[in-house]
Amino acid sequence: MTGCIFCKIINGDLPCAKIFEDERVVSFLDINPIHVGHALVVPKRHYATLFEIPEDDLLACGTVFRRIAAAVYKATNASGLNLLQNNHRAAGQVIDHIHFHLIPRFRGDVFLGPWPGKPCPQQELDKMLDKIRAVL
Repeated sequence: MTGCIFCKIINGDLPCAKIFEDERVVSFLDINPIHVGHALVVPKRHYATLFEIPEDDLLACGTVFRRIAAAVYKATNASGLNLLQNNHRAAGQVIDHIHFHLIPRFRGDVFLGPWPGKPCPQQELDKMLDKIRAVL
């Protein structure tokens, strides 16, 4: 993709603080981190979202983000770590190249606090369950 910032990084057209690279995946520090140590894991082939990436590239990313997450967690002396992946603008995706955020978390920080969940009646859950299963 010509205008994709991650493709430019992968192709060496833009610099990055590279943590890891293999034939399928690259990982580097986010230049606008939530906390220092916030890393990204990106497949080298361009896919916009989770809905497009083939399973083999997704599994390659998963293997890498597990390794990088452990390293970020330990190196930052974090109290926790978020793995975050956004799909489409409504979910907060800004760059249209699938990527996984590894965000070190610390006691008392307020970014991504508890989910604003609320109880859902069983009848609604059952209806949604039927819809999702029908699509599978």
